[in-house]
Amino acid sequence: MADTTASFSPSCVERLKSYVNTPKGFTLAAEILVSFIIIICYASSWCGGFTTLPICKMTFATIFFIIFMMDLDKQFLGVNWVWTDLFRAAVGAIFYIITSLINLIGGSRDGACMAGAVLGLFAGLIFAYDTYTIYLQIQSTRQHPAAPTDGKV
Repeated sequence: MADTTASFSPSCVERLKSYVNTPKGFTLAAEILVSFIIIICYASSWCGGFTTLPICKMTFATIFFIIFMMDLDKQFLGVNWVWTDLFRAAVGAIFYIITSLINLIGGSRDGACMAGAVLGLFAGLIFAYDTYTIYLQIQSTRQHPAAPTDGKV
């Protein structure tokens, strides 16, 4: 029988609680929650075809949440996770804003569709904030060589 007391690894619930308290974890959790609410709004309205975007964005945000929460990004080094996350967040921001504007400008179909469109604009802002924070992270990790200060060329 293996000795389980020799090494301590935090449980999944403990990792979840600690990761949600980080800025990146909170942002991803907000993306998942808002996308889920948008799915409910669009599914209960006449414009149910717009549920594809929030389903995809919620799925990708959940996948990245699990990858970053379980530190799998440090184990699978074949993927540049920061750039992949930047692409995911940027595409989410652009698509949420476009589909929400289409629903808002297209006229009042019903209340649930309008609620989904307004929440879609809010989700677009959350994804845009996530894109901005990832961009700042990329900029801070880049090392620029110092320019020579002497007169020699």
